[in-house]
Amino acid sequence: MHNRFPLILLLAGAFLLFCCPPVKAQEIRANVSVVAQQIQGVDKKIFTTLQNSIRDFLNNRHWAADAFTPAERIECNFLLNITGTSGNDSYKGTLTIQATRPVFNSSYVTSLLNIQDPNVVFRYVEFQQLEFSDNRVVGNDPLASNLTAILAYYVNIILGLDYDSFSPRGGDLYFKKALNIVNNAPDGKEISGWKAFEGNRNRYWLQDNLLNAKFLQFHDVMYQYHRQGLDLMYDDVMKGRAAILNCLNMLYSIHQDIPNSMLMQTFFLSKGQELLKIFSRATPQEKSRAAELLSQMDVPNAQKYQQMK
Repeated sequence: MHNRFPLILLLAGAFLLFCCPPVKAQEIRANVSVVAQQIQGVDKKIFTTLQNSIRDFLNNRHWAADAFTPAERIECNFLLNITGTSGNDSYKGTLTIQATRPVFNSSYVTSLLNIQDPNVVFRYVEFQQLEFSDNRVVGNDPLASNLTAILAYYVNIILGLDYDSFSPRGGDLYFKKALNIVNNAPDGKEISGWKAFEGNRNRYWLQDNLLNAKFLQFHDVMYQYHRQGLDLMYDDVMKGRAAILNCLNMLYSIHQDIPNSMLMQTFFLSKGQELLKIFSRATPQEKSRAAELLSQMDVPNAQKYQQMK
């Protein structure tokens, strides 16, 4: 059983625990949207078919080793914005991925991941089955395999972050699966985002940071921020906020060693607005310290953090 099972049962209500037997379900509850407003000369029905195929691929496949109950499924959104086509059933676009986690004893959900991938190219023929294998490229056409490899990669990143938020280092298995997808990713002149030399903000660098020993404290942050911070705030706001401030100190030590990393950027894209709200009602000392740390780690939003003072 998934290690967040007891918490989610409390969130869903005791009825699920005492009146209903555990039910196996897939791990992801994904809302999928495919937008293709910029594409001309193509029957738009194909994009509706693609949207349904992606939804089925994400929601009907078992991704984790543990059994999930329906109440445990991770809520996420996948928005594929198709921006171009080169003919021959090939397309390019951007993929925006968002995933959330419930906070104990509240109706609030916190963002685990909020990221946009601009390097999405793929081939799709209407009604073709979306296939994926963990250890190899399926078929002889790398472009046809690229979309499912990207989707599977982000599912494992989401699972890893979710597991990390419920148990110390709980997400390692899924970050390693993401690494395996990177190592076995489709290769071709049109395909990008999987290689270290293709920039410092791509799929390669996100999984690299998540498995790099230099970012070991980040996983402690994920656990403490959620379990010892957010999940405690209903009962003790001050104690929960103090735990989150300690997380900022831990993140700052990472930032000092490795400034401007993709992992840190990804964290603040997900948590920046939340942190502003958390510390808006803090003590002057906490506000000052949080603003000082956040302004240095999340430079694009430094002015917003300084206004907390």
